[in-house]
Amino acid sequence: MCYVPGPARPVAESNPIMQPIVIDKPYAFIAPRLSRFWLWVARRLGAKQLRRDYGVTAVECVGAEHLRASLAAGQGILLVVNHCRPCDPLVMDTLAREVGRPFHTIASWHVFMEGGWWKRFMLPRIGAFSVYREGLDRESLKCSAQILKDGRNPLVIFAEGCVSRCNDRLLNLMEGPAFLARTAAKQRPDGRVVIHPVFIRYFFEGDLTATVTPVVEAIETRLSWQPQRQASLLDRIAKVGHALLALKEIEHVQAPQAGSARQRVARLMDHLLTPLEQQWCGGRNDGDAMARVKRLRTAILPDMITSELSESERAARWRHMADLYLVQQLHCYPGDYIEQPTAERILETVERYEEDLTDVASAHPPLRAVISVGEGFEVGPLRDRSLATDPITAELRQRMELLLEQSKAQRRQAPTGN
Repeated sequence: MCYVPGPARPVAESNPIMQPIVIDKPYAFIAPRLSRFWLWVARRLGAKQLRRDYGVTAVECVGAEHLRASLAAGQGILLVVNHCRPCDPLVMDTLAREVGRPFHTIASWHVFMEGGWWKRFMLPRIGAFSVYREGLDRESLKCSAQILKDGRNPLVIFAEGCVSRCNDRLLNLMEGPAFLARTAAKQRPDGRVVIHPVFIRYFFEGDLTATVTPVVEAIETRLSWQPQRQASLLDRIAKVGHALLALKEIEHVQAPQAGSARQRVARLMDHLLTPLEQQWCGGRNDGDAMARVKRLRTAILPDMITSELSESERAARWRHMADLYLVQQLHCYPGDYIEQPTAERILETVERYEEDLTDVASAHPPLRAVISVGEGFEVGPLRDRSLATDPITAELRQRMELLLEQSKAQRRQAPTGN
């Protein structure tokens, strides 16, 4: 698919700290309407957009022959991809061109709603279709299964569920890919559906100090600090991180807390989630932070769409949504990420600071994206219910982690100023 989300905008005037990932309107499924002409138009614009808006100056594919083999065999193909950066869907179109087949992509409904009429017009015509993350979306499931059943074009899903900005870590994978593959396998006469793990890695190949220092200084200024030029770049980044976390602790628990960054983040997430789970979910709190956030959004949102809520009640629910958005942000901060710094880890951390403060991260070229495609593995129609963990999801994670490690070998030059 050849698109990227546009600049983030607030959900509502009363919620300027949230990107519009939750929409309080009735959901209507948006089906794909793939058009060769509009795909051609999007591709003409895509390379410029990648460079201008996201700093990606080159894209390469490794292992595309694995995907070509599955296409030649006529199999239903599900591409399960990590989601490090907002531009990942646009980057994936390079692989589509490499194998000579357009992709369909599942995108959250809010992506269609946040960019105006042009985006809503274009996305279906370049192969995207919507999914409603806050409830059961039967139409999206039927569409996904039909695409896999037909086997004409691969289907792309970003299984981490959100943009992580962590290219060296995988978040927990959703079980949706395994469910979709099994559903389609039941419908295909030959039962042949394969999942290809795909890992996108970005390499920064510029002057790190010259790129990152102005962003750090802008954040320091926003915090009303003097520029901390007497400290090393790493120390400045760590200090900013502790300050941003302390500000959130002051907001929600009245004072900065003791402990490591990882411990503090975990406690703050629990502090935000537990009262909401008591109110909305009968105290249920199983799963990781993102599973808990999804469960709460699913419980809180329906009345915001279907009921005439008072102004105060609606405002209260938006405050709940803002707390859940903060949990999602915190969940994507690995507490020890820059303790073993690479240029990419440093850049990702600073970009996340910038995005969390302003809703938009600047482009920081030059970035080279490498798409690594793993071998496909076949998925049957049945799941072994005797196992606590879905074996397909476990197999997929293992293969994606292997690609993550192997992709590090694609570095071709060390960034300067590091």
